[in-house]
Amino acid sequence: MHELSLNWQPAFTAIEIATMVLTVASMAYSLLAIFAAWSFRLSSRRAQNLPAFAPGVSILKPVKGFDDGMYEAFRSHCQQTYAGEYELIFGAGSEDDPAVPAVHQLMAEFPNRAIKLVFCPNRLGANGKVSNLIRMQAEARYDYLLINDSDIRVGPHYLERVMRQFAATVKSSAGRKPTGMVTALYRGHASRTSTGRLTLGSKLEALGIATDFQAGVLVARLIERGIHFGLGSTLAVRREALAAGGGLEALVDQLADDYEMGARIAAAGYAIQLAPETVETHVPAYNWRGFWSHQLRWARTVRDSRKWGYVGLLFTHLIPLACINVLASGASFWSLWLLCLALCLRLGAAMQVGVGVLHDRQVLRDLWLLPIRDLVGFAIWVWSFASHTIEWRGERFLLKDGKLVKMNEPHAT
Repeated sequence: MHELSLNWQPAFTAIEIATMVLTVASMAYSLLAIFAAWSFRLSSRRAQNLPAFAPGVSILKPVKGFDDGMYEAFRSHCQQTYAGEYELIFGAGSEDDPAVPAVHQLMAEFPNRAIKLVFCPNRLGANGKVSNLIRMQAEARYDYLLINDSDIRVGPHYLERVMRQFAATVKSSAGRKPTGMVTALYRGHASRTSTGRLTLGSKLEALGIATDFQAGVLVARLIERGIHFGLGSTLAVRREALAAGGGLEALVDQLADDYEMGARIAAAGYAIQLAPETVETHVPAYNWRGFWSHQLRWARTVRDSRKWGYVGLLFTHLIPLACINVLASGASFWSLWLLCLALCLRLGAAMQVGVGVLHDRQVLRDLWLLPIRDLVGFAIWVWSFASHTIEWRGERFLLKDGKLVKMNEPHAT
């Protein structure tokens, strides 16, 4: 037994050294996230000084199914303090969709708002949402389109603050680039079951959105000197910029249609702005299987969209790396000291982004779950490399270079 432990000693030493280096690098990432949050808050104050800009806007909201809180999300778009004109266009796959009665109820409640419901029975590609959007775009009256998910809930100044960003230009080597897209950060609202209970899956996902995913967006904005992709919480675009990026038709087989739309618009020479406005998305009351499936789809979507960037996410897993270092070193004094420092930095970054930028009160309530969420997140990151299949809205797909290929098997991976 003693000889066996000696044979394994070099391996443990190598793991200890590697995880120590990775932990220190991850600490640097946490410091970068804190600075990125501070930088965005500063730029948000400057963005308030942009001149008023209130063109006509067509808000496109594709719907499929009806979830808790969705009607309040619809209502929030009808309560805007916007100086310009805007219309709401909802798109459903059929008249039998559960969201259709809610849209009719909205029309009755807000008779003075321009609200339209269109049906999109023809599926043009694997991404049914984009198929709906193509049909909805044909009904839009205005040169500015704003696309967001059906469960997005917004504040009364949302449209005003988002559209104002189109007045900004960005300096580049070729001159000043006009803004072609505006996107926005979001926080997740953990939902309760029918018995009023918050599930662990719902709390972990909301916590991950606030302290991990949005932190990554802010760090990307900092190191890439701007945003070069879109977030499905808000995709406000000029029609000309959308057309220059290939239009919606180029996205009918893309899973990460929001990311791709922004990337193509940026590649066409337009700037993308991150609005100084945080919106809220509904997080279902997931059981464990639902949480794992959704997180795995999300992870593989990001992996397929930003391959090398996704590999680099290893440096964002600070607490798991520090824990592995403790195990590999036999709980040495230095490894325990490193773990304590890692916890302090991770909590600091979570507070700066989740509370300071997103104003997410749930972060304070669920902060004790952060180590658990990070350990689960690390496991999902590792497992995401095991396959290219995902489950989305009850269907199974194979991911190939960002495109969806439908599979026939009914069970999930």
